Amino acid sequence: MRAAFIQTLVELATQDERILLLTADLGYLAIEPFADRFPDRFFNVGVAEDNMLGVATGLADSGFIPFVYSIVPFAVLRPFEFIRNGPIMHRLPVRIVGVGGGFEYGHNGLTHFGVEDVGVMRTQPGIRVVAPADHEQTRTALRRTWDVAGPVYYRIGKDDRTVVTGLAGQFELDEVQTVRPGRDVVIAAMGSVAPEAVAAAEQLREQGVDAEVIVVASIHPAPEQSLLSVLRRFPVCVTVEAHYLSGGLGSLVAEVIAEASVPCRLARCAVRELPIGVTGSQRFMHERSGLDRAAIVRRTLEALKTGGKA
Repeated sequence: MRAAFIQTLVELATQDERILLLTADLGYLAIEPFADRFPDRFFNVGVAEDNMLGVATGLADSGFIPFVYSIVPFAVLRPFEFIRNGPIMHRLPVRIVGVGGGFEYGHNGLTHFGVEDVGVMRTQPGIRVVAPADHEQTRTALRRTWDVAGPVYYRIGKDDRTVVTGLAGQFELDEVQTVRPGRDVVIAAMGSVAPEAVAAAEQLREQGVDAEVIVVASIHPAPEQSLLSVLRRFPVCVTVEAHYLSGGLGSLVAEVIAEASVPCRLARCAVRELPIGVTGSQRFMHERSGLDRAAIVRRTLEALKTGGKA
């Protein structure tokens, strides 16, 4: 997704000179198309993420639209106070780009996992959170949101090859996208783990369960009405996310269900324990955390057995 994001940003920057790109000494082999094309609009602040957000806040207050780029924990967690006190409190158009949501930097270990960022950002009412599911949706999401009022957090991945079947790059703010229609259960996915949800739906079909799959990329503010239009049609919803159990998509859906009193049982596929001392590929970490297609199938069948119909 990062290559698609940078290429789209270059295209937008060609049209609008307010667009800038900042990095904290990360992103090489990805950000060069922008840095080479607009050297006077690209800034490497060094390993100083707090300062990067401070600089971006000042630039935004001066009329620019700065994009700050780093790995998820360094884009969100390290400078969180600066994000809150700067672009959020002052309603400034700083765009925070966090790369590697979930376990995409799996071999680097726990410090590089991005599994709490959405929950952290969702605590703040003044920022939008966008988590595309593939590189095609990334392009559309950026084009639909780059000039919205206030700050935006983009949670993107590294994969620029895998696509979510049926998504075709669709994205709208405050809307969910249906990528596979169904009638028995709905699986809601966030981010680059969405292909596993689609694959799980195909396996469920072989077992006689017709699963609808939706992608939730417009995360915050919650796409309540769009979600409700789906949830009201199903007895069971299964959420899938490479994120801790608390604060992410599962929490969002639970809140929507509870506040609207929707008779829909919720089952969550998410990271349930702190993976201390465990590293490995993204696939390995998905399997270990119950986010692979086989685990999604098992969780869905269990939920249908206890709370819905198959």
